[in-house]
Amino acid sequence: MKIRYYQSISGIRWLGFFLAMTGVYILSGANTEVQWIGWLISCSSCSIWFYAGIKDKDLPRALMELAYLILALRGVYNWVQISG
Repeated sequence: MKIRYYQSISGIRWLGFFLAMTGVYILSGANTEVQWIGWLISCSSCSIWFYAGIKDKDLPRALMELAYLILALRGVYNWVQISG
C-alpha cells in the first residue's frame, strides 16, 4: 500500500514516534506518581497515528490506533479514580 500523504505529514509522524517512545518509557518505570503523564503522552501519540492512518486511507491501522487511544484514555481515567 502506498502512503499517499507521507510528505505532507512526515514531520508529525516523527513527533508521534517520539511521543510513543516517551510514553512507553514513563509507563514502564516504577514511579506510579507520574503514570498519568505516560498515559496522556500515549493518548497524544495515538491521536497522531490515528490521524495519519485516516490520511493514508489505512483503515485497519487507524482502527488499531483508535482502540489503543480508547484504552489509554481508560488508563488515565483509572489512574485518576485510584489516586483521587
